[in-house]
Amino acid sequence: MSVTEDGEMSGGVPPRSSRVRRIVRGPRPEAVPSLVARACALVGLLDVAGGVFPRFRHSRMHSFAEVLPGSFGPFAAALSLSAGVLLLLLAHGLRRGKRRAWRAAVVLLPAGAISQFVYRHSIVGALISVALLVPLLVHRDQFKALPDPRSRWRALANFVLMGAGSLGLGLVIVSVHPGRLIGDPSLADRITHVLYGLFGFEGPVDYQGNTSWTVAFSLGALGWITAVTTIYLAFRPEHPAARLTEEDESRLRVLLDKHGRRDSLGHFALRRDKAVVFSPSGKAAVTYRVVSGVMLASGDPIGDVEAWPGAIERFMDEAKAHSWTPAVMGCSETGGEVWTRETGLDALELGDEAVVDVADFSLAGRAMRNVRQMVKRIERAGYETRVRRVRDLGEAELERIRRAAEDWRGTDTERGFSMALGRVGDASDGDCLIATAHKADEVPGEYGDLKAILHFVPWGPDGASLDLMRRDRSADPGMNELLIVAALQAAPKFGITRVSLNFAMFRSALARGEKIGAGPVLRAWRGLLVFLSRWFQIESLYKFNAKFQPRWEPRFVVYRASADLPRIGFAAMQAEGFVSLALPLPRFLRRRSRAPRACAHAVAERDVRAA
Repeated sequence: MSVTEDGEMSGGVPPRSSRVRRIVRGPRPEAVPSLVARACALVGLLDVAGGVFPRFRHSRMHSFAEVLPGSFGPFAAALSLSAGVLLLLLAHGLRRGKRRAWRAAVVLLPAGAISQFVYRHSIVGALISVALLVPLLVHRDQFKALPDPRSRWRALANFVLMGAGSLGLGLVIVSVHPGRLIGDPSLADRITHVLYGLFGFEGPVDYQGNTSWTVAFSLGALGWITAVTTIYLAFRPEHPAARLTEEDESRLRVLLDKHGRRDSLGHFALRRDKAVVFSPSGKAAVTYRVVSGVMLASGDPIGDVEAWPGAIERFMDEAKAHSWTPAVMGCSETGGEVWTRETGLDALELGDEAVVDVADFSLAGRAMRNVRQMVKRIERAGYETRVRRVRDLGEAELERIRRAAEDWRGTDTERGFSMALGRVGDASDGDCLIATAHKADEVPGEYGDLKAILHFVPWGPDGASLDLMRRDRSADPGMNELLIVAALQAAPKFGITRVSLNFAMFRSALARGEKIGAGPVLRAWRGLLVFLSRWFQIESLYKFNAKFQPRWEPRFVVYRASADLPRIGFAAMQAEGFVSLALPLPRFLRRRSRAPRACAHAVAERDVRAA
């Protein structure tokens, strides 16, 4: 038995990779960055309070707050406010060990110390800055994280958020001097004064004494911070999210040809908005996307299972280098076991995948009565079905299908990540299956007699995995059932023995919670899932899949700590298209492209309910 460069053992299961395990199981390196970040955040909050609230400046904490970095000189209020906001902005980057945040803090703290000594002759103020600077310098090796993928949208988001925050904080600044106000300005006057002040102009509100200067400098500082941070984000070099290169796609296809039958989600690794890391030998790979600081992999690693540890190690190294939160969505039980064993991460059952064995499928019997009646009714209404490989369709028909699939999408937001290919009819996907429903109308529509589309990707040489379901809104309900049945019945002539349908989230909880004898906790959990099904397809998708009497294959989410689950869940919802932080454009302004399309596993609620 030999050992390869990936740590593989020929003829055995993948061994434990002690090197990866040491990275995760050792002392957590983020302890010092987290402590420094909390210290900077605390200093920032005190600086902001010292610059905004007059009573705070005359409280018992005044002697301490006065020596904090940024609160020096005749412009103490404005500079304290500026330093506080900047330190608060740096705290998040320091907590994640970002190199650029470390550099900014290292520059800011000595500047604060020098200013304390030169303008206020405050040795204590300088010592506080040095006290924060020392751990930054001593532990500089823990601040090596590289930048995240980013785009120009960050600048617009910063302008909106900082602008709103500056407006709110400015209203506080204008209103915390009631004894100095001249007259009784209205809320509209105060808002106008804040807006003028952010741009450096004098507004309609006036104060007695030097308070007008304090308010004006404070508002000007907020406007300056908003402008500078927005300009920086707009003009800094872009680090766009990685894309799958042609070479990477070719290497993945070779691995899928050899090992593609292992995982029904394997072909979805070929989405071109994913990045990939390969094992040292190139026999395995992990595809991923970075969303909101989460390095999100999907499905099992691609390739030889014995080479998985090498690819997983590369994945964890990449996550550590960028200080990303590692997570895996929708891996199989085998994949979950390897991930948790190799990295020390935890796994949680996410739901079940519906898999139909073609040889066992039949419309006969009481269990299939509803599906059988619906299919017969639709066929009597004049619908016919066609199931073909993509390579057997002409380019004109493929283009018609592509345009129909885009126009029939249930939402304006593109959906799909872990269980969607992101394209239809690409020349490189000739093995994909397309099932279409047709009905001739008296007045042909834009897409002729085409009424519904199902797209399947290969699952090894003898399987298929459902990618997307689209239908004309004017078509009769039941198009999805009709085409799934047609695909299952046509599967043998394509050599397909198994078909993966949709993924049902929390399927086991729904199934057990409705059975007799279910406990109060399980019933309450099921009730919550049913309630959430009003917005997310949880119960409806489970019931839709159950119509075809599938076998259920569990799928898992792999995560580092329970505290990361909300963040991972939010990132997954962004990746799947359920949450979008980008500003949407009107449909008529969108450029037609072959961008990722919605997936069948996130099919529109109207389609499922109509079915």
